[in-house]
Amino acid sequence: MLNPLVTTRNFLLIICITLLAACSGGGTGETRVEQGTREGVLHFGNGTEIQGLDPHIVTGVPEHHVIQTLFEGLVLKNPYTLEIEPGIAERWDISDDGRFYRFYLRPDALWSNGDKITAEDFRWSWQRALMPALGNLYNYMLFPLVNAEAFATGAIEDFSQVGVRVIDEYTLEVELNEPTPYILQLFDHYSTFPVHRATIEAFGTASDRLSQWARVGNIVTSGAFELVEWGLNSHIRVEKRASYWDADKIQLNAIVFYPTENLTTEERMFRDGQLHRTEDLSLDKIPVYLRENPELIEIAPYIGTYYYMVNTIRAPFDDVRVRKALAMTVDRDLLAETVLQGIVAPAYAVVPPGTLGYNPPKTFGFDPAAARELLAEAGYPNGEGFPAFEILYNTQESHRKIAVAIQQMWNQHLGVEVSLINQEWKVYLTSQENFDYQIARRGWIGDYVDPNTFLDMFITDGGNNKTGFSDPLYDQIVLRDAPAAQDRDARYELFHQAETILLEQMPIIPIYTYQSKHLKHPSLKGMPANIMDYYNYKYVYLEAAE
Repeated sequence: MLNPLVTTRNFLLIICITLLAACSGGGTGETRVEQGTREGVLHFGNGTEIQGLDPHIVTGVPEHHVIQTLFEGLVLKNPYTLEIEPGIAERWDISDDGRFYRFYLRPDALWSNGDKITAEDFRWSWQRALMPALGNLYNYMLFPLVNAEAFATGAIEDFSQVGVRVIDEYTLEVELNEPTPYILQLFDHYSTFPVHRATIEAFGTASDRLSQWARVGNIVTSGAFELVEWGLNSHIRVEKRASYWDADKIQLNAIVFYPTENLTTEERMFRDGQLHRTEDLSLDKIPVYLRENPELIEIAPYIGTYYYMVNTIRAPFDDVRVRKALAMTVDRDLLAETVLQGIVAPAYAVVPPGTLGYNPPKTFGFDPAAARELLAEAGYPNGEGFPAFEILYNTQESHRKIAVAIQQMWNQHLGVEVSLINQEWKVYLTSQENFDYQIARRGWIGDYVDPNTFLDMFITDGGNNKTGFSDPLYDQIVLRDAPAAQDRDARYELFHQAETILLEQMPIIPIYTYQSKHLKHPSLKGMPANIMDYYNYKYVYLEAAE
C-alpha cells in the first residue's frame, strides 16, 4: 500500500479543527479522549484526507484504515500473531496440491442493508476488480487465480474461465495457477473485498470510477461498522453495526478518523487530549518523547521501504548510468543517523531484509567516485550539461528534510542542480499516474508478509509501477517461475534473481526501511505493534485508567 505519511492542507482549516476539538467535551470539562474513552468512541489520527472508499480503486494506507472498518473479506488476521482467522468465510478446505480452495461462507453474514452476503457477491466483485475498464491499480493481487491476468489484460473476455466458481449460495471455489503460500493473507486485503452489486449499479456502471455509490447515505457495506459522517477535510465517523455477524465481539461504539496532515498540529491535538492515537510523529519530537514520555510513544519494525521512484522514460533518467549514479551518492548511513534520528535502517533493496527469512541482494553502496565515473560515461563529467531537475514529494516535513539532504548530496557529489516540489496527496498521486515527474518520493508497505508484495509491483504495466520499468525476464520470474517453485528456498532464489534485475536497472532508489511511529494514549487497548502496523477492530477497546 502507498504510504503518504501525512500531507498538508489549509492551515486555517487545521486551526479550526483544533479549536472545535476544544469544545468536544460538551461543556463537561472532559477532553475528547476522556469522553471518547467513556463512551467507547476511538479518535484516530489518519494522516491525509482519503482518496475514497471504493475498495477496488484506492491504494493508500489512510484509505485502508477506514475501509477495514466498513468492509470484510473471506478472512481476517489476528493483530498479535498475524495468523489468518475466519471472516465472512467461517471455514475452508485446501486441496492436497494446494491449488484449490473451497470457502464456506457463514449464512448469518449480512450486508448493512440486510441482504445476504453470498458466494456470487465475491465472484461478481472479483470480476469487477479485474475489469480492464475499471483501471484497478491492484488488479494484479488476483493474478494467482487461473486466467485472472488474461482477463485483466483483455486477452480473454469470458470471466467464467477465471479461477473463481460459485458452487452454491454459500460456497465459493478458487483455483490457483500454482500453490500460493500467501493467498489467504491476500484475501484479507481490501482489493479482494466484496462490494454490493445492486448499489454500484444503481449509481452507474461497474467500471465507473467517478460513481457516488461509496458516499454517506449510499454505501452498503459488509464490515463491523457503517459510515455515518464524512466531512471533507474534517473527519469520517463510523459506528458499530448491530447486524454484523460478530457484533458481540465489537467493543467500540464508533471510530472517528481525522485528516491530521500537519504533524505539528497532530502532536498538539494528542497532547491536548483530542486523539487517542496519531498516524505519525515528526522526527524532531522522537527524542523528546523517548526521554520524557516513553510510555506514550510506540516505535516498531514496519514491513515497508521508503524509496525514490525514477521516471525511466524521460531523459536523462532513461540512462541506467544516471540512475545508478544517483543511487550511489545517497549517504544512507548519514541520513539515518541525522535527519532520521537513528530509528531506521538504510535500504539498498526494495524488499526489507528478513521478510519471512528472505534476504535481498546488495548490488551497490555509497560510492561517490564510482558514481562520478558513471555520470561522466553518460556524458556529464562533473555534472556539466546535466539538466536541472525536480524531486517531487507529497508535502510533509519529514519528506522535505529528506529531500533537502539528498538534494545537497547530489549537488556535492555529482555537481547537479536539484529543486524540490511538493504537492497535496491526491495531486501527487495524479502526477505519478500521468508520469508527470522526474524523481518522486514513494513509500510502500507490504500488503502481506511475503517478498512478493514488493516485487510484483514492478511487473510490466503493473498498476503501481509508475517508473516505466519493463523487463520480460523479470516478469517471467515474478509471475511464473517463482509461483511454480517447489519449495521456499527455490522460490527465494528466484526472487533474489528478480530483485537483482530490478536493482541493476535501478528504476527506484531505495532509501531506508520503515519503522512505524505513533503516539498512543494509555486507554487504547488491543492495538499491538506488529510488522504490518495492522489493526483488527474486533480486538480494540478503550479502558480508562483507574
